[in-house]
Amino acid sequence: MQNYPKHYCGVFGVFGHPNAAELTYYGLYALQHRGQESAGIVTSDGKVFREHKGMGLVPQIFNGEILHGLVGDNAIGHTRYSTTGSSHIRNAQPLTVDCARGRLAIAHNGNLTNAAQLREELEARGQIFQTTVDSEIILHLLAQPHMSGTDNSLVQSIRRLEGAYSLAIMTETELIGVRDPQGFRPLCIGKLDTGYVLSSETCALDLIHAKFVRDVAPGEIVVISKNGIESVQAFPEQTRRAFCMFEYVYFARPDSNINGRNVYQTRVEMGRQLAREFPIEADLVVPVPDSGVYAALGYAEESEIPYEMAFIRNHYVGRSFLQPSQLIRDFNVRVKLNLIGDLVTGKRVIIVDDSIVRGTTCRARVKTLKEAGAKEVHVLVSCPPHMHPCVYGIDFPDRNKLMAANNSVDEIRQYLNADSLHYLSPEGMVKATRLPQSGFCTACWDGNYPVAYDPTTNKESIERRKCRGEGLGDTLAKERRQIKLF
Repeated sequence: MQNYPKHYCGVFGVFGHPNAAELTYYGLYALQHRGQESAGIVTSDGKVFREHKGMGLVPQIFNGEILHGLVGDNAIGHTRYSTTGSSHIRNAQPLTVDCARGRLAIAHNGNLTNAAQLREELEARGQIFQTTVDSEIILHLLAQPHMSGTDNSLVQSIRRLEGAYSLAIMTETELIGVRDPQGFRPLCIGKLDTGYVLSSETCALDLIHAKFVRDVAPGEIVVISKNGIESVQAFPEQTRRAFCMFEYVYFARPDSNINGRNVYQTRVEMGRQLAREFPIEADLVVPVPDSGVYAALGYAEESEIPYEMAFIRNHYVGRSFLQPSQLIRDFNVRVKLNLIGDLVTGKRVIIVDDSIVRGTTCRARVKTLKEAGAKEVHVLVSCPPHMHPCVYGIDFPDRNKLMAANNSVDEIRQYLNADSLHYLSPEGMVKATRLPQSGFCTACWDGNYPVAYDPTTNKESIERRKCRGEGLGDTLAKERRQIKLF
């Protein structure tokens, strides 16, 4: 059972650099935390698309020989964790298609809330799908030369989408970045000595020595070509901003900057805010590596309680071919983090983590501390209780599997066997970002979904559709055109 939430994926793109594939490889390496199931790169030399995709981690999928074969000055890449669509090579991205409008490739971060409706509409018109992911729906919309009796444009296609999407799209001559009007998922622009970069996070820009230019604005389409950058606002009317707060709490890498705020500093401030809201008399502040490290540091600094890395993380944990047994109790927990018992014996311990989703892992941590002789164990969490599932691209389970949705805080404390349990308030969490509350999506905590969705829509029906074939076809289009903006 997965005890930490998973993100949907990360996207990366390079335009106008002779080593586009290699740079994209390093960009995906930096974005590996956003998805570990599959990865892929598609390159273009202006005429031919070349691609390589595989299951597993980025360095397992690519090597020097493969990257050398991915010729072209332009590239997009993707790291994936599945929330819709099964974990299968068919669903690995970027997705490519050869259509009347030319060659297109797309990498998508997010989740469409109207995917089922759009797919049914497209299939009714004879469209054939090869995957079970939302991203292919976007590809089909973009590939249509006409829509509603008029010439189809990129803006028209994007306006059909609802939900969360940050996109990197590559044509034969362009690199295109798109963000949904609410701005759920991050996307930024970087500048190289030669060419430009699109990335889910700025940490990937740092790795390849690209200079951060700016974030792509919510609802914005940026088209990068040999003529530079063209920007179009696809949703000129005012739309509620709803950046995913959990990016700051957990998902984004701490060395990334999003919306002008450094993630590391934001998480430290969340810990400081926890200390202001819940001062506790204790001897040690202990983080859960790596997710609780920065909030724990902030709590220790604000409370002036000593900070100790009492849990040591094993960085070389892989899949075990043996099932845990009574021979090694709590194998799944202890193999990842081991406690230095001498640090906590006879001490009052505060343990800090970023979230409690199902509670099973946290319960094991408390048990380990008390077995080592901790006098008291207080659990503090740097976000509010998770009460609602996410429909925008995070695999929070349905409501009946969320600990806080079905139990009071005291009932959770009893389940954890902790001496106290405290969650950061919603106001304190937002305050730590130093950004306005109106700009965030906090639906997983308060149930206020920025984009309406039908909870009765069975998105699993899409996943159950059998894919028709392993490839996307190789029919050459006779007429090549760039995507028309308007």
